[in-house]
Amino acid sequence: MKGLVVVIGVVLIVLGGVALVFQGITYTTHQKILEVGPLKATAATERTIPLPPILGGLALGVGVVLLIVGSRKS
Repeated sequence: MKGLVVVIGVVLIVLGGVALVFQGITYTTHQKILEVGPLKATAATERTIPLPPILGGLALGVGVVLLIVGSRKS
């Protein structure tokens, strides 16, 4: 059980660090604008889902706490 807590702690630390560095998830969508016979026109739109720094810091903090709790000897 303690091994699982340590693994979850490490995953949260990594995800929190990534969230603090990148501060958002960017993705591209493609829309079909015009289609006439064999001719096609598309538009690419880039969108960003912002991740607040508090979310990354919170994940980082909880990960550190879980890592400490999981590594304690009982």
